[in-house]
Amino acid sequence: MLATSTRPPTPEEVRNLDLTDIAIAAGLADTLRDRLRHYVAIDPFTVTDPFDGDHSYSVVLDRKKPDRVVAMISNKKDSMPKMPWSTMLGEGLEKVEISKEEAKALKHEMMPKETNNFYPYRRNSRITGFFMFAFQVCGQR
Repeated sequence: MLATSTRPPTPEEVRNLDLTDIAIAAGLADTLRDRLRHYVAIDPFTVTDPFDGDHSYSVVLDRKKPDRVVAMISNKKDSMPKMPWSTMLGEGLEKVEISKEEAKALKHEMMPKETNNFYPYRRNSRITGFFMFAFQVCGQR
């Protein structure tokens, strides 16, 4: 995991992003998904939001404008994968750990739809976590 001094955006900061910010975050999310596919298998369908159970949460932010949430990640704590995040994120993105409450609030702001917002990802054929990408955002709350 990357050491960071960046704090995650608040729901209010995400709410104040304009359409250009959402489009930029969506483009960055598409590039991130392509990089992630070199390390994990991302299922082609979404599943129930992973806010039940023992998970850790993080967001991937645009370093140029940290209010832009590029992706949200939920990892199962019993199968925390060791992944080369600095390679996968590159120079322009940063991964920041957040609490379950922060994750729920940000998810609700970005994707007000209540269920099926996260893509499972697998390592060695086993689901180890879930991704929600900015390209899934279809409007603002």
